[in-house]
Amino acid sequence: MLTASPLKALAQGAGPAIHVMKDPNCGCCSAWIEILENDGFAVTTERSLGTLLMRYKLENGIPQEMASCHTGSIEGYMIEGHVPVADIRRLLEERPEAVGLAVPGMPYGSPGMGPESEREAYEVLLIRRDGSTEVFTRYAAA
Repeated sequence: MLTASPLKALAQGAGPAIHVMKDPNCGCCSAWIEILENDGFAVTTERSLGTLLMRYKLENGIPQEMASCHTGSIEGYMIEGHVPVADIRRLLEERPEAVGLAVPGMPYGSPGMGPESEREAYEVLLIRRDGSTEVFTRYAAA
């Protein structure tokens, strides 16, 4: 069954391209990237640290209070932190007027941050172009 295969990306061809700015020493960023790749995303990465990474986030419309450990750019949207694949796909399908999505901080059990079966409750936030946010998706504690 192709949908359960780690080769799903190859079976479907190249999926959406996402470029991720990340700290080269961060293991959870790599885990999130692997989840994207296993779901068919074509991921490229770029190393960035500290002030340079924060400046990149701010220059691309990510408010400081929304910051997490990595930032992706996909089809004109920014993806901040451990955003689930389903939410990225929904964003690309619905195409709202927005900067993108964020999961502030690093909630346990979000993609790349430990088992989903033990996750803490968290929200995926839609960042509007005026800097305001609204809940895009809520994930209950497991």
